[in-house]
Amino acid sequence: MMIGLTGKNGSGKGEVARFLKERGFEYHSLSDVLREELKKKKKPLTRDNLIAAGNQLRQAYGPDILAKRILEKIEIDRNYIIDSIRHPAEAKALKARDPFTLLNVTASPKVRFARLKKRKRESDPKTFKDFLKLERVEAKSGIGSNQQLDQTLKLADYTLNNSSSLEALHKAIAKRVMTLAQKKKRPNWDEYFLGIAKVVALRSNCVKRKVASVIVKDKRIIATGYNGTPRGVQNCSEGGCPRCNQMATSGTKLEDCLCSHGEENAITQSAYHGVRIKDSTLYTTFSPCLLCTKMIINGGIKEVVFNVDYPLGETSMKLLKEAGVQIRKVKLE
Repeated sequence: MMIGLTGKNGSGKGEVARFLKERGFEYHSLSDVLREELKKKKKPLTRDNLIAAGNQLRQAYGPDILAKRILEKIEIDRNYIIDSIRHPAEAKALKARDPFTLLNVTASPKVRFARLKKRKRESDPKTFKDFLKLERVEAKSGIGSNQQLDQTLKLADYTLNNSSSLEALHKAIAKRVMTLAQKKKRPNWDEYFLGIAKVVALRSNCVKRKVASVIVKDKRIIATGYNGTPRGVQNCSEGGCPRCNQMATSGTKLEDCLCSHGEENAITQSAYHGVRIKDSTLYTTFSPCLLCTKMIINGGIKEVVFNVDYPLGETSMKLLKEAGVQIRKVKLE
């Protein structure tokens, strides 16, 4: 889950971020990118300098540069809160990374100014008139690369009103997060196991095609395998397989190939460790070749789920159907 924060000065974005940080969300701010820039240039961290640095970076590298730099730090297995989104291009860049939700934190100008006076930051405006003047500067600009807060607010998916108590704000945040969590789509079992198979394929040492399989029983992985040279033999990527290292055309010189296939390795790993695979499901990134098909049938595997068609797999498909093995092709997004 990625939640982005936008809103006018003093609206309470920092409080929303603090609340979520205390509940396990990892915090990033687009302003941190600007602070890093000012530190490099040995300039004081004033609000005016931050705005100017943001405008300069957007002009030099594109209006979404701050968001792109933050996205480089994002991992798929964590929840994030991303603060200080002030340009529509930043919001759009973040929205392109699913799942992302943009929250607009709001409060009246007088309430927001009172909060600024209370926090007593040196760079904050001292009068309500100066506060409104700064707000107009941040709201819009005739220069497209400059901060465009008004346009950014229009892209918000939800609004959090922060005009009353902290308790009310905290309840609103918790309610919104739970709503987002319930809407978040989890991978189904096919997507889950095929996704794992694609990660297993990264271990392959074959120089031509990386393929992997996982064998599953009762929704539990009992074996994995990826293609490559046999145990104890020089890796394909290190010159171990003559066919692959000659870069033979697909479908030719198969008799020279020393690599075992992903399905083959998953099945033989099961035998090696004494794991029963009868009535299991094999998930594989490519549909099986003829040799692997025969092993699948004789090993008692009841179902094969694959992601991509193997180029020489027509006979294998016919044989699997004849043997009563269920076959399903699942496309991963």
